[in-house]
Amino acid sequence: MGLTGTALAIDAGNSKTDVALVDTDGNVLGTARGGGFQPPVVGAGPAVDVLEPLMASALAQAGAVGPVDQVSAYLANADLPAEEAALTAEITARGWARTVTVGNDTFALLRAGLPDSGEPVGVAVVCGAGINAVGLGREGATARFPAVGRISGDWGGGGYLADEALWHAARAEDGRGERSELARALPAHFGLSSMLELIEALHLRHLPDLRRHELTPVLFDVASGGDRVARRIVARQAEEIVLLACVALERLDLLAEPVPVVLGGGVLAARHPLLHDRVTQLLAERAPKTIPLVVTAPPVLGAALYALDREGAAPAAYQRVRGRWG
Repeated sequence: MGLTGTALAIDAGNSKTDVALVDTDGNVLGTARGGGFQPPVVGAGPAVDVLEPLMASALAQAGAVGPVDQVSAYLANADLPAEEAALTAEITARGWARTVTVGNDTFALLRAGLPDSGEPVGVAVVCGAGINAVGLGREGATARFPAVGRISGDWGGGGYLADEALWHAARAEDGRGERSELARALPAHFGLSSMLELIEALHLRHLPDLRRHELTPVLFDVASGGDRVARRIVARQAEEIVLLACVALERLDLLAEPVPVVLGGGVLAARHPLLHDRVTQLLAERAPKTIPLVVTAPPVLGAALYALDREGAAPAAYQRVRGRWG
């Protein structure tokens, strides 16, 4: 018969995937964590395959088997309607739940930052491995962006910032660009003595590409030390974050409204003072009535809250599930 009154809440990001089994009273009955979710790399089917053992683990913790009532899945790389449709079809075909909802994972961040009563209205910007923004307006209006990288006009996110730092550091060392402490700090992070050595290590794959992400915190450290090049990169990231938020707010006719602007993802959740202070300053100038809110709870919370929304859960259920993740 399966497990009634329950939902599998999924947040699948570029670097990690969280699954939680929740009931309509807001109890978290089981959780599991796995690796990144990357259908553009492996295809929709193999990407969804990765979810199966995580859901089985969450169900096993509750001593239960599926199907459950709902799958509430908010997924990285579900950026376009065609991608959402393909992933919905894949998950539905597995028979894990009686109903399946799929959305972009930035909506889970937004839901985690919104109140649990009243009309859900606000904007979220995620700056983690990549960057994206979504918004919910009056009467169900939405705002979103393709968010598939440079070809869709994106600038920023941890991977992009690391590459920007490498570009400026290489030019600082060889004389094509302005001098910068990045030229010393980036290779030193890997125990190397020059950018030339780091370029060679990355090009010849002596260092795997995924380790580039380690350079983003180094960039912020150098910027905090006063380096002009690093500070300009951080300032540009703040501009892009606020631009995304303000465009989404304008599309939804919320630019002059006292609504939340939810900020999340690894880069924003770290609250680096240079970035955080500049983002809040720019928001105060351009959308002064909005309420910036940094969410550090895992986005699977948002997926679980959406599941409770669909069940018409009681206020105590929302308090209980929020208490589970803080």
